[in-house]
Amino acid sequence: MFGKLLNFLDKIMTFFEEWTLFISVMVALVALFVNVVLRYGFNYSLAWSEELVREVIIYTTFIGCSAAVKNRSMIKIDASVQLLPRFKMPLTYFSNFATMIFAGMMIYYGWLMVMLQYRTHQKTIIMEIPLVILYLILPLMGVMMLIRSIQVVYQDVNEQRAQRQEN
Repeated sequence: MFGKLLNFLDKIMTFFEEWTLFISVMVALVALFVNVVLRYGFNYSLAWSEELVREVIIYTTFIGCSAAVKNRSMIKIDASVQLLPRFKMPLTYFSNFATMIFAGMMIYYGWLMVMLQYRTHQKTIIMEIPLVILYLILPLMGVMMLIRSIQVVYQDVNEQRAQRQEN
């Protein structure tokens, strides 16, 4: 039952990650391309395109964190695992739980930042996007990383069980 729920969440989150990353990067590329053509071809520059690209880079970085947890491509030092292969699984669990703690902190402190932006009604300088919308990525990323970390731990536990049954 829990595995089916995680698989369902995986499909939804993978769809969300892939399409939002694709669309946001394509929008940023088009805006940047148009800005370059206008700047060098017509000696005119769009001020908002640089702000848009900056916001897209921030957004894709945070959404990419969730995808990195899913693909097990988070930055880590594996020298200790190579020196002491017995400790691979305990260190992997420790890494996953540290990621869960980080995700929890992102949810909590990200939500505090969202509430601060909601109270102050701040907006971006050029495009005047409410910062509360931009700061919502923090708790969203935390929730997504937490779910992905739970999925990874669940997969690891199931793989360990399967190995024990084979032996």
